[in-house]
Amino acid sequence: MINDHPRLMMLMLNQTDLTPASFILNGIPGLEDMHMWISFPFCSMYAVAMVGNCGLLYLIHLEDSLHRPMYYFLAMLSLTDLFICSSTIPKALSIFWFHFKEISFDGCLVQMFFVHTFTGMESGVLMLMALDRYVAICYPLRYSTILTNPVIAKVGLATFLRGVFLIIPFTFLTKRLPYCRGNIIPHTYCDHMSVAKLSCGNIKVNVIYGLMVALLIGGFDILCITISYTMILRAVVSLSSADAQQKAFSTCTAHICAIVFSYSPAFFSFFSHRFGGHTIPPSCHIIVANIYLLLPPTMNPVVYGVKTKQIRDCVIRILSGSKNLKSHSI
Repeated sequence: MINDHPRLMMLMLNQTDLTPASFILNGIPGLEDMHMWISFPFCSMYAVAMVGNCGLLYLIHLEDSLHRPMYYFLAMLSLTDLFICSSTIPKALSIFWFHFKEISFDGCLVQMFFVHTFTGMESGVLMLMALDRYVAICYPLRYSTILTNPVIAKVGLATFLRGVFLIIPFTFLTKRLPYCRGNIIPHTYCDHMSVAKLSCGNIKVNVIYGLMVALLIGGFDILCITISYTMILRAVVSLSSADAQQKAFSTCTAHICAIVFSYSPAFFSFFSHRFGGHTIPPSCHIIVANIYLLLPPTMNPVVYGVKTKQIRDCVIRILSGSKNLKSHSI
């Protein structure tokens, strides 16, 4: 037993040596020469996302007519989108522009936590928005009594906590792994499986837990959205006039667009990794992963600004008011 003690100490030291001080985010593999050109659409979309979502939050805060459940959920979506793109795109742009590829081990875990937590929350908010449309169309007279401010605050907090508590284990599962396959991550940000694949240990638990979280968050939210829109469709079809049907369903078009923008890249990434991993180049996977994080924050404020009459009217009123103010000052 005494002779085994030094050997045990050596094993423990070797285990700690297998935790890298930092990782190297290599950007988009195979397209390193095009990083500068790729950065322009990334930067443009990020700028639109920041301006659009900050503008929506300001508008919802400013206008009393937008202090309603639908717009509170939209504010949650905008806030979530700001966190998603801000936790990844600045680092990606620093890789493209300045070749600042290094990220500390703990910094990588923090980025991974924020990315997965807020993408999970975005899915949850889209589900809450589907339930909001269901209540508004199927129970219009009870809409304001069902979706009160305390209820909205509680379901929003529950959605956030669901993401936090389900994603926290990712950090511990990743931190415990030994890393002996280098420290270069072929990605623009720290993704759970991209980091875990660098380990020479057993990542079976990581894979199984990742699938469980995908089912608990994505699967549950998609099921609720599907059920909500099935009930909405039944209610809309039962309306007597075509105008009433069109008016009722038009309130859902912006939300349907948000669902398409959010889930389409996610589905492509999920199925291509499992069924087309060898036929689709890695660069395509990385680009789609970035589109998944960039497209919804960029397009959601544009779609809601164009498709939602109340938001459009508020923007026109504010812009016309500022023009009148300028004309009076002249």
